[in-house]
Amino acid sequence: MNNILITGGAGFIGSHVVRLFVNNYPKKKIINLDALTYAGNLESLKDIESKSNYTFVKADICDFDAIDAVFKEYKIDSVIHLAAESHVDRSIKDPLSFARTNVMGTLSLLQAAKTNWNNNLSDKLFYHISTDEVYGSLGDDGFFTEKTSYDPHSPYSASKASSDHFVRSFHDTYNLPIVISNCSNNYGSYQFPEKLIPLFINNICTNKELPVYGEGKNVRDWLFVEDHARAIDLIFHQGKVGETYNIGGFNEWKNIDLVKVLIKTVDKLLGNTEGTSEKLITFVKDRAGHDYRYAIDSTKLKDELGWEPSLQFEEGIEKTVKWYLSNQDWIKNVTSGDYLEYYKEMYENK
Repeated sequence: MNNILITGGAGFIGSHVVRLFVNNYPKKKIINLDALTYAGNLESLKDIESKSNYTFVKADICDFDAIDAVFKEYKIDSVIHLAAESHVDRSIKDPLSFARTNVMGTLSLLQAAKTNWNNNLSDKLFYHISTDEVYGSLGDDGFFTEKTSYDPHSPYSASKASSDHFVRSFHDTYNLPIVISNCSNNYGSYQFPEKLIPLFINNICTNKELPVYGEGKNVRDWLFVEDHARAIDLIFHQGKVGETYNIGGFNEWKNIDLVKVLIKTVDKLLGNTEGTSEKLITFVKDRAGHDYRYAIDSTKLKDELGWEPSLQFEEGIEKTVKWYLSNQDWIKNVTSGDYLEYYKEMYENK
């Protein structure tokens, strides 16, 4: 597999995966395909954009003709599919966009792979990255495993569950070589600041309210994004075709406790008195259909491929906070739209 198409490679998780593959596999051609919607940012990849094995293509995964042309031009023999609408609040306001991108976009990619690979399926792979949210909600005990039944509760998780089913159907019906992974909440550098951790870091720095849903008792399992990228690398190269692998951090936090760790870390690094920013916590009306608890069992991934998280949460959070504090220009650019001018300068005039 020498011509790898990575979709959504200008996004948060995607940019880390693109960087890892470009740097670690110089003899493989990495084609980064992204529509550059609000959360896609080419500035996240400035450090590797001039590498000889890297190519960026601006395209919408829902545009089958464009995707088909990319498969043909670059002789794509494997796909790592990360492109997705992924913010639950946005899905509640606009479910149609999530169905379009996450379901029909995935189907467009699957059809392009099926058509172009035809029956020559040796050394081919369609790797689909999904979420733990497809499993629904847990009580105080238990973990999601690869055998957990799907029970999505939001338009976002329903769209991802549907895309997972389409991927498996192409394996069962057409023998398309596929693998799927379902991950827990990611955190780290280059995350668009609508998500909890970068949003709250930015709000603490600018003395804005920290909106916490309900009483802040919802529980999430947090995964450092660079550890997730390592897991994707392992699954891509060593995972068994047709299998699903869960990727989690073994790292559960109630939202309110996570917020207090963020406050403590940011205040410390800014030189504030400990707890100074706790006054910013503002409890707001709970999200509709808000799942109580997610927790992933990654035992299969550890036992079969030897993966486990590399960082303790407090260490990862401090590393993450330091990055955002040192990259305020990136946050300003990604939220203002200035990065679109960068795209035009770098690619549209060539």
